[in-house]
Amino acid sequence: MTQALEIAVFGGGCFWCTEAVFSELKGVRAVMPGYAGGSVPNPTYEQVSGGTTGHAEVIRVEYDPDEISYEDLLTVFFASHDPTQLNRQGADVGTQYRSTVLFTNEAQRKAAEAFIAKLNEDPPIGEARPEGGGPKAVTEVAPLNEFYPAEDYHRDYYRNNSSAPYCQLVINPKMEKLKERYARLLRNNN
Repeated sequence: MTQALEIAVFGGGCFWCTEAVFSELKGVRAVMPGYAGGSVPNPTYEQVSGGTTGHAEVIRVEYDPDEISYEDLLTVFFASHDPTQLNRQGADVGTQYRSTVLFTNEAQRKAAEAFIAKLNEDPPIGEARPEGGGPKAVTEVAPLNEFYPAEDYHRDYYRNNSSAPYCQLVINPKMEKLKERYARLLRNNN
């Protein structure tokens, strides 16, 4: 018997990056870039990028838990951005680029908190933690109160603009890392 689709919401910097990565995963039925975590209803990109709405750029992932687990989604999420950077990812700076997991149920909250605790104890596979422990994840874990879809021109940005400099310099390395480390989770691999 097939379960109903579930929703996961993640913010890991620019939503163009996270949308591109999660769109490649098996079991993911839809990825929608948008805004969440703030106080302004129906925000625009201009408002969110101004940093005064409290919203983060996020993606809403609709997935089939029979094909991909929430734990696998967390693994890809934490591997596809730097969760130790507070309110930034690379050159993208501001609270709108914070690392955040917005849970839709108690099981997701517990899983995210446990994942972060383990991440802060152990270095990622194949990476050494510096002497003294190194930086810790600063990822926010909070309930999803409201999700606002981004404007149409943000949707499928990487797929529609893969030759753009931002895609070449920022998104392509994330996609290569995804293919190298998580091939078993990709839509076209078995």
